[in-house]
Amino acid sequence: MKLEEPVTGGPCWTELGTSDLESAERFYTELFGWRPETDPRQEAGGYTVAHLGDAAVAALAPLYQESQPVAWNVSFAVRDADAAVAAVRSAGGTVVLEPMDVFDLGRFAVVLDPGGAAFQLWRARSFPGAGLFNAPGTLGWVELLTRAPERARSFYTAVFGWSVSTGENYTRWGVEGADFGGMITMDDKFPPEVPSHWLPYFAVEDVDDTALITTQAGGSLLMEPTTVPEGPRIAVLRDHQGAVFGVRAAETEG
Repeated sequence: MKLEEPVTGGPCWTELGTSDLESAERFYTELFGWRPETDPRQEAGGYTVAHLGDAAVAALAPLYQESQPVAWNVSFAVRDADAAVAAVRSAGGTVVLEPMDVFDLGRFAVVLDPGGAAFQLWRARSFPGAGLFNAPGTLGWVELLTRAPERARSFYTAVFGWSVSTGENYTRWGVEGADFGGMITMDDKFPPEVPSHWLPYFAVEDVDDTALITTQAGGSLLMEPTTVPEGPRIAVLRDHQGAVFGVRAAETEG
């Protein structure tokens, strides 16, 4: 990911909705070396921010509704959450949760694109989002898996103004040309019950070691470690509670 910090229109945060917060903390601390800190306020509902050093890098949160799946969610930064929700509706998306304030931290909403992929909108106030990208244990890429790629392309460019780079087998999203993610078309290899979704990829020092640790901790592999042609080494994993996420080799300088 070419972004080094949250910028308007780009991914700024990722959080796990989990059915067992303590178990998830143990799993991801072992996997990424995170230091979790739970917000003590009762109104926060157990929301837990994971840190690497002093940087907030992701969050773990209890499920707040019975219909909410155990899954990773991706948030995108916006200047105005209410205006962004209006843009989502205008472009054919659906609003799941209307904009609401989160203490003095910011204002957020939950929406669906026309293909049904959920994501979050974040208008920062005191909390801009992740304090570190691309380092081991932090967000390094986001990917949309969808059965409606043309509708998705039109939707996201209308809502966020993303730049689009289309290759032979892969579409890349960017903010003013700075790539931060991509899009894959879901074909017959994906079971019909798997919905369109956004998938966060975390940067790691060694993809193969991370995959091994995942299985040893009770998780599983959905895509074995593989090296993308002219790209990084990646794997797609499922944690011990069923949440899916990706890992990719952290880029080294020099």
